[in-house]
Amino acid sequence: MSARVQTAPFDLAAELAGFGAGAGAIVTFTGVVRDDTGAMAALEIEHYPGMTERALSDYGSEAAIRFALTDWRIVHRHGRLAVGEPIMMVATAARHRHAAFQAADYLMDWLKSRAPFWKREIGHDGAAAWVDAKASDEDALARW
Repeated sequence: MSARVQTAPFDLAAELAGFGAGAGAIVTFTGVVRDDTGAMAALEIEHYPGMTERALSDYGSEAAIRFALTDWRIVHRHGRLAVGEPIMMVATAARHRHAAFQAADYLMDWLKSRAPFWKREIGHDGAAAWVDAKASDEDALARW
């Protein structure tokens, strides 16, 4: 059970080696930097070291209790990431698939709305704009 914030790319296979031993279900999600407009070259992600890791760990621990997880892992990157690069991953393990899926969905909703990251889109022309919170993310979180 762990949460980590890093600049380096992660290896999903390595992250899952030994993960969830004895569980009946393991669910993973990997988020990728996407560009919906064709104008973005990269995404810059900032965070406060210490505070961010603590928040991610708290979310993971809460999910473990709520969904009876046997294991969980969150890895989130920061710094400048090009379109198409993996930005984060969540893995959950539980005795049954329903709990593992729900926990992964729950963690994603919390990460999207509450994790202390600040994102800035960098255009091909070098112009930068902060990413605003979305009402749809708040709506997704409200269901929990």
